[in-house]
Amino acid sequence: MPQHSATIVWQRDAQPFTDHRYSRRHSWHFDGGAQVAASSSPHVVRLPFSDPSAVDPEEAFIAALSSCHMLWFLDLAARAGWVVDSYRDAATGLMARNSQGRMAMAQVTLHPAVQFGGDRQPSRAELEQLHHAAHAECYIANSVTTEVLCEPVF
Repeated sequence: MPQHSATIVWQRDAQPFTDHRYSRRHSWHFDGGAQVAASSSPHVVRLPFSDPSAVDPEEAFIAALSSCHMLWFLDLAARAGWVVDSYRDAATGLMARNSQGRMAMAQVTLHPAVQFGGDRQPSRAELEQLHHAAHAECYIANSVTTEVLCEPVF
């Protein structure tokens, strides 16, 4: 099976550490060469110790679910002969206490808005079936215990 990798890099530099007054800014380096500025969420660690312009793990989790769903949706739509012109998803995630009383990403809701080209447009039922199939195939959704909802935008 394919193996994927990411390298996470953080440096303390000259910052104090044991008083918790250190930057949470770090970087993600992916196996294809992409680098992403990352940080803790400012909802979790107050400014200036987090960087709101960087991607936080909770946002990345939501983005990974959304991206995987989209990639499967595009593949399944192409196989069915539908022409997709654009796809946009304003996905959201809700943090809450899980059954063990720990904070967790309790729910991710996808809001995919898809524009189709050509003369043939899918019905609402066909579109819902495409999203259902994409969710069932998504590697990330199949990897987590978080409830993942899909609410297509019509």
